[in-house]
Amino acid sequence: MSAHTIIDNAPIGSIVAWSDGTPQPPTRFRKKLAAWQSGNSRGRLIRKQGGRGVGNVSLSACFTLHEVDYGAGGVIAIRVHRTFSLESKLHFTVVERPAIGSVRVLDRPGDDAELFYLAINEADAKEWLTRHGYPHAVLEEVTADEAGADLIEGRTVA
Repeated sequence: MSAHTIIDNAPIGSIVAWSDGTPQPPTRFRKKLAAWQSGNSRGRLIRKQGGRGVGNVSLSACFTLHEVDYGAGGVIAIRVHRTFSLESKLHFTVVERPAIGSVRVLDRPGDDAELFYLAINEADAKEWLTRHGYPHAVLEEVTADEAGADLIEGRTVA
């Protein structure tokens, strides 16, 4: 899939893999493997942004994936996000879609909202919010209609 397909069809909360098409080097080549992993990995889709203009500059649509968290003892020290534009030459694949009945905790209402947490149900989402306290968070349930739209449009549901 292209970046266009992810922006058009992948729901927020999906696991998306990307690849540059090169074969994976053997594990004994640590530097080559690290470089390969930069162009071949996966992450959770947390944000989709349409094209926008800033002054005289026009920015194309893009999407952001949450790749990994680094920390210890339950404290996240570094959160790695990767943003891809429509011009990306990488190949993208939706590995997993959010389960029906799961609840997205978004930072705000609207199209440019960012996913904070994907809860297994509404009770889990509310409990998470009490611990993390985002005042403008919005809860959005993943419905069967999303899965139905995928089937009608010929996309597979993971």
